[in-house]
Amino acid sequence: MQRERLGSRLGFILLSAGCAIGIGNVWKFPYMVGQNGGGAFVLIYLFFLLVLGIPVMTIEFSLGRASQKSPVRLYQQLEPKGSKWHYHGYVALSGNYLLMMFYTTVGGWMIQYFLSTASGKFNGLSTQQVEEAFNQSVCGNPVTMVGFMALVVVLGFFICSFGLQRGLERVTKYMMIALLVIMVILAINSFTMDGAKEGLSFYLKPDFQKMQEIGVGNVVVAAMTQAFFTLSLGIGAMAIFGSYIGKERSLMGESINVAILDTFVALVSGLIIFPACFTYQVEVGSGPSLIFVTLPNIFNAMPLGQVWGALFFVFMTFAAFSTVLAVFENILSCCMDMFGWSRKKACLINCLLLLVLSLPCALGFNLLAEVHPLGGSTTFLDLEDFLVSNILLPLGSLIFVIFAVSKRGWGWKKFMEEANAGRGWKVKNWMRGYITYVLPIIIIALFVIGLVTYFMPK
Repeated sequence: MQRERLGSRLGFILLSAGCAIGIGNVWKFPYMVGQNGGGAFVLIYLFFLLVLGIPVMTIEFSLGRASQKSPVRLYQQLEPKGSKWHYHGYVALSGNYLLMMFYTTVGGWMIQYFLSTASGKFNGLSTQQVEEAFNQSVCGNPVTMVGFMALVVVLGFFICSFGLQRGLERVTKYMMIALLVIMVILAINSFTMDGAKEGLSFYLKPDFQKMQEIGVGNVVVAAMTQAFFTLSLGIGAMAIFGSYIGKERSLMGESINVAILDTFVALVSGLIIFPACFTYQVEVGSGPSLIFVTLPNIFNAMPLGQVWGALFFVFMTFAAFSTVLAVFENILSCCMDMFGWSRKKACLINCLLLLVLSLPCALGFNLLAEVHPLGGSTTFLDLEDFLVSNILLPLGSLIFVIFAVSKRGWGWKKFMEEANAGRGWKVKNWMRGYITYVLPIIIIALFVIGLVTYFMPK
């Protein structure tokens, strides 16, 4: 069966960026900036995005394009005979399923919040009432939670069933362009607020004294972690799009383009949020509640707040859904490679499978609220997020890097030839020492720090 191709380079960049752009950019990034002192964190984040994210993404794209296979089969095409690298392909596929087991629920929250904001549900509510409305939405009605999760799953596979170009690429193009336009409109509106100057100063002007107060080590680790995880590397989510493109462009250049688009979305989300926070005297370090509790209160106080709130949560929905579509495509490609299924059969089976697999997370805040998989007050979402973010992404990235540069894997020479085929930025031979030795050490350090931080007494 002939492998499907993307219709254009723009489609490849928007699809890859859509996979990377998600809740981490527009939810986690702003509150991480707020908790870590503002501009200094942003500066360090950009540095680590350059030295960590782009090399690993280039490797994933290269493995996909060289093999012309999905992540579950790419190693068989590239590994030396008799080696066991291909076992990681199945682990990577499990990471895609695990990610979607909680991401579909979070995507459902975004749709629910858009509908609630657009219908004026939060209008006139006090801060406490907004928080109660969120808790009621998440915890109160299991049927509603499962319904919105199911909407994300069914709609996602329905779009993917039309094929790579007619379904995924076409929808993602329009959705990503709409996302970028909405972001710019929201940012322009934020610039007109009374607290814009103060908010932008906090966000964009590095304050190293504030960084010292928080702890230089804490800020550096937080920035490094966010930069690494923002690009969804380590589970083959980028390798699949590498397998759908030709050799007209070098892959480091394409990685830089995707990273720029991903970073643009993260940075503009801060431009939207921080002027509003300073205008309405909201604590910028309020953490995960920033999106679901703090922002609805801000929209309540704004002129035309219902309109701006609805636009914001459309943008959030598109950010979440772009990742869902990209990861669904990865899952489908793996299943078609493994079992020889048609696209429509793979969509139907995986739709039913993910509807079942996503139930623990969707019910974890209501019917299964008393079940704490990791002890304390943890939920199924916490467990699934921990397995993906703290285990599979860093270790998967480490395996991809070692395989690409090791003599017992694919090998530096083959990686460099593949990455450099076509026009654009090239991988240079002087980078070999860094990618072979330094990059794996940084990833191992991230993995260890992530585990230690997660299990430290709060």
